[in-house]
Amino acid sequence: MDEQSTRPLILVRGFGGLDIGSEQANAYQGFNEGTVYPGRRGDNYIYEGFLLRALKSTDYPYADATNVVGYYSSPVSSPGGDLGGWTAEDTEGTVVIDAQVARRVLREAAKGTLWVYRFYDLSPRSLRTYGEGLVRLVKLIRKAVESRQAGSFDGVDLVCHSMGGLVMREALLAMHEQQEGSAADLVHRVVTLGTPHRGIAFQRLPRWLVDSLPGVSGGSDELESFSPRSTRFLELEKAFPLDRILTVVGTNYRSYSVGPASVLNRLSTLLDEGNLATNRSDGLVKHSSAQLPGAPRTFVHKSHGGSDSVVNSRETYEIAMRFLHGTHKVSLWMEQAEITRGKDWFGDSEFYFGVSIKPRYVDFELFHQSAEAENCYGPFARADLSDGPPDLDTELRRPLADKGDRTTGWAGPDRLIWEGWIDGRIRPGQDAQGMVFRLDVYVGERDTRGIGFSDNVIFRKQYYVQVFPGTHAELFLHTGEQYLSERDPKDAAALREIAAADAHLGVKATVQRLEEIRSRPGWFLDVEGTGFSARLRVAIAKNREH
Repeated sequence: MDEQSTRPLILVRGFGGLDIGSEQANAYQGFNEGTVYPGRRGDNYIYEGFLLRALKSTDYPYADATNVVGYYSSPVSSPGGDLGGWTAEDTEGTVVIDAQVARRVLREAAKGTLWVYRFYDLSPRSLRTYGEGLVRLVKLIRKAVESRQAGSFDGVDLVCHSMGGLVMREALLAMHEQQEGSAADLVHRVVTLGTPHRGIAFQRLPRWLVDSLPGVSGGSDELESFSPRSTRFLELEKAFPLDRILTVVGTNYRSYSVGPASVLNRLSTLLDEGNLATNRSDGLVKHSSAQLPGAPRTFVHKSHGGSDSVVNSRETYEIAMRFLHGTHKVSLWMEQAEITRGKDWFGDSEFYFGVSIKPRYVDFELFHQSAEAENCYGPFARADLSDGPPDLDTELRRPLADKGDRTTGWAGPDRLIWEGWIDGRIRPGQDAQGMVFRLDVYVGERDTRGIGFSDNVIFRKQYYVQVFPGTHAELFLHTGEQYLSERDPKDAAALREIAAADAHLGVKATVQRLEEIRSRPGWFLDVEGTGFSARLRVAIAKNREH
């Protein structure tokens, strides 16, 4: 993929607190801060931050255009003279083009450029101001692209952390207000990282309690803008297709450095569940708040901020780039299931189901569910997992402040487990055969009465799904890695023969060739072991225009 085919990308930072001096002094608004992963090698060892990784990428190349636009707290006048094709209107105001820098940076193209939106340089401090500034930036980028190649602008992509997603929302609504339908033309896709779309949960606790905890009172007034009683998030679907917004939900509240916020999130569960058993947040934002009804989502086991968080971990980069540029969409459903052990004799059992998904050659997950993350599907009382929480979309349409949090239901209709994006054009090794991702399947049991064992593991097993895309795609299910190694890679024809020879072993075969379902999209995938068996359905579809 070259720069000409990569859409402009805008990075939007999150909440900066009351004193924003340090944020204004930060050139790249924190998107240049990365993480070191000791004990790993190559690209998996040092992740240099979203911005630097994007600038260095050969798969999705970008060029830094941050200095092309200036942001000012009060309007500036046009410098006049030769503006290089820009008008006086483009070079005056609070969000303005620097014609000299634009001439140098955008000399060859405006596509394949990366922009950091510095909304904290604007005044007054309000979401309306920030939203209008983002609209202005997008329109300036559109003009830059079209001035170099007429008719080639197909929207910008946005990656927004925390409050940055609320800035995005206000921008899309402002576009729609100016011209109905324009938001979908100006913006292509959006990724939000830990954005409190539905508010901050602990804002509904008594004010005296919020103010009494150290480290929180100083920002409590500013946090009023994240009201859990607001339903403004529901207006977004009128302006923009929600299937083009991916919400990345962090789950590791334990590593969040702002301890009081994590404590408050746990206290807020008293209003939902009547106990302090769960936190279900990234330390600041609840899982149920970081999602939008009708929008796809993924979970990463990262905190809201810090050295390895939703904004500066490699998971975020890998997930975002696949959503923005991937060639195929993958969906996974639960068709049928049966739990054959557990069911605590002394207590009151409830079951939970989860998966984690990791692609080959990337030492990070694209989707994470676990008991530790508190985000598995459930609770279920029936052994076939046919009951459980209500429809997720319906639950997410309620204000966050409503009593109860039943947003741990299936991701979508027909017991949808996961939907994600992969890129079939990327080949890390010349001998790599097909696209491969690993499924970690987990079934757990909890005794709500506390009489028996409260954390039984019913089932846990790994599987590998290998996809050979094409006109007639082929899928294989592996229970081990012996046929996936680059030392002796097996192509589709060889795997077909192995699967045929071991067909009599059924689900115990080392490799199975999955048969395509004729009645509806996808392939059946059977998993089985002590205590649990299930039939899943996986579908691989050509991505929407990318």
